[in-house]
Amino acid sequence: MNILDSRFDTPYNTAPFSKIKTDAFLPSFVKAIETAKKEIDQIVENKAAPTFENTIEALDYTGEQLDRISSIFFNLNAAETNEEIQKIAQEVSPLLTEFSNDVALNTALFERVKSVYNTKASLSLTEEQKTLLDKKYKGFSRNGANLNADQKEILRVIDKEQSQLQLTFGENILAETNRYELLITEVSDLEGLPEGAIEAAKQMAEEKDKKGWLLTLDYPSYVPFMTYAKNRNLRKQLALAFGQKGFQNDNLDNQDIVLKITQLRYKRAQLLGYETHAHFVLEERMAKTPETVRTFLEDLLEKAQPAAKKEFEELENFAKNLDNIDRLEKWDSAYYSEKLKQERFNFDDEQLKPYFKLENVIEGAFTVAQKLFGLQFVQTDTIDTYHKDVMTYKVEDSKQNLVAIFYADFFPRAGKRNGAWMTSYKSQYVKNTKNERPHVSIVCNFTKPTSTKPSLLTFNEVTTLFHEFGHALHGMLADTIYPSLSGTSVAWDFVELPSQIMENWCYEKEALALFAKHYKTGESIPMELIDKIKAASTFQQGMQTLRQLSFGLLDMSWHGVDPTEITNVKQHETAAFLETQLFPDVAENCMSTAFAHIFQGGYSSGYYSYKWAEVLDADAFEYFKENDLFDPEIAAAFKTHVLSKGGTQDPLELYVKFRGQKPKAEALLKRSGLLN
Repeated sequence: MNILDSRFDTPYNTAPFSKIKTDAFLPSFVKAIETAKKEIDQIVENKAAPTFENTIEALDYTGEQLDRISSIFFNLNAAETNEEIQKIAQEVSPLLTEFSNDVALNTALFERVKSVYNTKASLSLTEEQKTLLDKKYKGFSRNGANLNADQKEILRVIDKEQSQLQLTFGENILAETNRYELLITEVSDLEGLPEGAIEAAKQMAEEKDKKGWLLTLDYPSYVPFMTYAKNRNLRKQLALAFGQKGFQNDNLDNQDIVLKITQLRYKRAQLLGYETHAHFVLEERMAKTPETVRTFLEDLLEKAQPAAKKEFEELENFAKNLDNIDRLEKWDSAYYSEKLKQERFNFDDEQLKPYFKLENVIEGAFTVAQKLFGLQFVQTDTIDTYHKDVMTYKVEDSKQNLVAIFYADFFPRAGKRNGAWMTSYKSQYVKNTKNERPHVSIVCNFTKPTSTKPSLLTFNEVTTLFHEFGHALHGMLADTIYPSLSGTSVAWDFVELPSQIMENWCYEKEALALFAKHYKTGESIPMELIDKIKAASTFQQGMQTLRQLSFGLLDMSWHGVDPTEITNVKQHETAAFLETQLFPDVAENCMSTAFAHIFQGGYSSGYYSYKWAEVLDADAFEYFKENDLFDPEIAAAFKTHVLSKGGTQDPLELYVKFRGQKPKAEALLKRSGLLN
């Protein structure tokens, strides 16, 4: 019997990772798809007149086992992949796309959905039910239900090709990351590097039976070297390798894939009656139109650009005075920025790291969640995991009721893609009066412990952990009826609010006092350092803002236009970056070919949402600061109207219910030091 074919006989119905054989996935997918098809057939063949219950509600509960298998498999493909899993992914993705199309293009099913939708004015529905009905109807109308037979077939071909291209794009990036190594054999080439980074590089070399110090493109290896290494030539070598991912005209090249994905997305949007892919996507986002996004980005650009140019000029002069650097290059940015920051604020990340032992930061995030939302995190070893590094927790409320199961996976390895993300192995929903609680995971790539030191985080890693933990809270505290509206299933430009607001506590002494303690002495972080963290928080914010805006503008340049005439990825990208460019262009590098957010993940036409959500999070956190960082009433309102509601209501309406007013950009500009 295939363990994936039925409900798991495990604590809290958690995924039995160690018992799942990789070769079991493909047959279980095939079986689960067949089961889901039968569930769809039952809805279609129901002789009773279409109602909300027998059509809309029934549709939302179909494919439960398929959803579980998909969440397990594709999360493994991101966090613990191998060639076998990648091969299965290439086989499974077209099957899932085909099934998705079968549902979206099922005329008889759509007629039942439309029948309920056309009578919605006469139905006594809750807000959540109204939202579900609206989304189900649009799920069909926006995905080809109104197309003719020939057009539907074209859509199927587009979607199938797209899903495979996106998979290949991600596989190529991971392979590029894994194949690059820089072995340093001269100790002089390590000058400037912190002791912890040197030790980690030494340990990495030893693990691969090499003599010297090994560097990779994984963030915990790459970032410290770019920040501290004095050897400019080696910084250049590493930076070029990082920026060349998918851009080397070899078997891992992503240039044609980028062009094909953008063209297919455009073709699909056109087929559905939309001007561009961005018009299609944004219709269902807070921003609504590409024009709104461009105006939003350009307004911020106008405010940030003067500060960014001033900061860049200052950095150039600093580098020239310090090391006689005539022209500042991209591989100089982190190095001289860190030097300037040290000079200006008289501190650096290395002073902070001893106070940010990973285990303490985790407990800090838990304590903040406890003080705000009454949550308790109980570590357990009875829940199965996919890797020995993964930690598991039962999350309970103040009455010891189960809220969620939480997985935490923090260290880089060959089978894990770079970056940090939150995901879910099981959604929250209510079925047959039972509130099914979610299984939520965060995955990061932090500095690993060494033989002499625990994992000590940079301040950026601390904020990253709190960011992903904010996403996790959004998933954990979900309290909706229907699975498709639960947790992080919200408008894409709203989804970053819960994550980004959590970062704010990392800058406040009341929160830092809870967990920032020296890993050797247990001494709390000195007030002097807290003041410096706060003071340095606006350092080069103009440049940082410009960088983020450039990514949003690049995204829109691919998806808010007709891309069929674009033939050269690098040329197109260079033109898109022109408005935001500070550093000289690097001919050997290209961002688009490794821009996983928009070409592999779900951020196409949505990268602006990070900045959009910053407006929301700054405004929301200002509300806490005006009262108390742990104000129970404000926290309860945030939990009630934002964290628990998922996608059940319009996000702006939910925000206003929490805040009592629409968000204002002033708080963000003030926080960034961009408000005159």
